[in-house]
Amino acid sequence: MTGSRSSFLIAALLVAPALIMPARAGTGIEVTMNQAKIIKLTRAADTIVVGNPGIADAAVQDASTIVLTGKGFGVTNLVVLDRDGSPIIDEQVTVVRQAASSVRIYRRAQIQTMSCTPYCESSFKTDAERASEVEMSAGQ
Repeated sequence: MTGSRSSFLIAALLVAPALIMPARAGTGIEVTMNQAKIIKLTRAADTIVVGNPGIADAAVQDASTIVLTGKGFGVTNLVVLDRDGSPIIDEQVTVVRQAASSVRIYRRAQIQTMSCTPYCESSFKTDAERASEVEMSAGQ
């Protein structure tokens, strides 16, 4: 009886962390604003859906390569299905700012982003970035 009790105790100790700790979610895909990221697929894609095309855009390079571009700040998702409708990718996409070598200048309601590589110059802003800045300044 002691052998089965210790076996049960060992099994319970091995299973307990799986029951207590939540499952780790995928880290998702992070893309920098105004930059592209190449996504390689394990099999050929038939359907590609971006939850919010104002945040990210997906272009098909070939059947197993997608180019994901960050268009606006925020979080959306990317769903890629094969010919049978089975998911190849179903991931959260986060579009972030380029943190390295940039400066943001706040003048009351005006926000200016400067790219400092090596000299500070005004950076290009898309319509989505301008809209994001308007929303951020409205909340202040």
